Amino acid sequence: MRRIIALALLCAVLLTGCAPAGREAADPEKLQIVATIFPAYDFARAAAGDRAQVTMLLPPGVESHSYEPTPADILAVRDCDLFIYLGGESDHWVETILGSIDFRGRALRMVDCVELLEEETREGMQASPGHDHEDHGHGPGEVVEMDEHVWTAPRNAAAVTRAVGETLAALDGDHGEEYRGSAESYAAKIEELDRAFSAFFAEPGHRTMVFGDRFPLRYFAEAYDLDYYAAFPGCGAQTEPSAATIAFLTEKVEAEDLGTVWYIEFSNHLVADSVAEATGAGTAQFHTCHNVAGADLEAGATYLSLMEGNLEILRERME
Repeated sequence: MRRIIALALLCAVLLTGCAPAGREAADPEKLQIVATIFPAYDFARAAAGDRAQVTMLLPPGVESHSYEPTPADILAVRDCDLFIYLGGESDHWVETILGSIDFRGRALRMVDCVELLEEETREGMQASPGHDHEDHGHGPGEVVEMDEHVWTAPRNAAAVTRAVGETLAALDGDHGEEYRGSAESYAAKIEELDRAFSAFFAEPGHRTMVFGDRFPLRYFAEAYDLDYYAAFPGCGAQTEPSAATIAFLTEKVEAEDLGTVWYIEFSNHLVADSVAEATGAGTAQFHTCHNVAGADLEAGATYLSLMEGNLEILRERME
C-alpha cells in the first residue's frame, strides 16, 4: 500500500510541478538537507550549523509509523543535497521514491552507521501479528527484522552525528573541518550524557523499568543492561492490550516494588494509567525523541535536551 501511495504522490508531483507549499524557499547559497525524522534533523543541524537549510519531513506531533510522504516532500527529497533517513521498516517508501526520481544528491541511512539489533518481543508483550520475535533460533530462510530505533542509545546517536559531519565534509570540502568539528562537538556532548546514564543505571535498584506502552527503546536498554517489560514491541500497532498483558505488567510493578509506570510521547498512556491505578504507582513520560510537538520544536528542543530531560525524570522517579 505504501508503494502505491508513494507512486501516486510522485505522479502528482510530476503532473503539477508545484513547489513545496508552506516551506521556506531554498537558499542557493546553502546546502539543502532533508531528514525524515527528528533525530536525523537534529544531528544534521548540529553538524551543518548556518551553512545548510535543514528540513524535517515528519510534521511535528505526527506519529512516524503513520506518516505518508506528500508531493511537496517528494520534491524536497528530489532537490536536496543530502537526504538522511532511517532505513528501517517505517520508511521503506524511501527506496521507491529514490528509484523513481532524478535524485542527484547523497543519501545517508542511519541504520548503516551503527551495529543493528533484532526486533524483540519479550515476556508479557502483546505482539503484533507476524511480529513474534521472542528469543529463539531462526530457521533457514526465516526473515529476521532489525530494530530500527537506533538513535535511542546515545552512543549510536553520537556515531550518526559524526557520520553526518563526514558526509557534509565530502559534499562541501571547503568547509569540511568546520562540519567535522561541529559534529564532533555535539557528539562529545551526547557521549557525556551517555556516561551520566551509565552512572545512574549502575546504582542499585535502577535497572528495572515497566512501560505501559510500546517499547521502541531496545538500543537504550541494551546500552545500559536494563531489565524492562512493556505492553507492546517498539513497532507494535496495537492500542488495546489483553487482560493478560495488563495483569503481567501489574504483577511486575508489584513484585519489583516500582514507583513509576512509564509511557512514551504522543501516547494516550491509558495502559500506564491502568497499571498505575492497580498498583498505586505513579506515571511518567520517557521521551524516545522520535518526534517532537510543534511547541517543543519552536522552543528549541534538541535530541540532547530531550535525553537530558529523560535523565532528570529518571533521577526524580527512581531515586
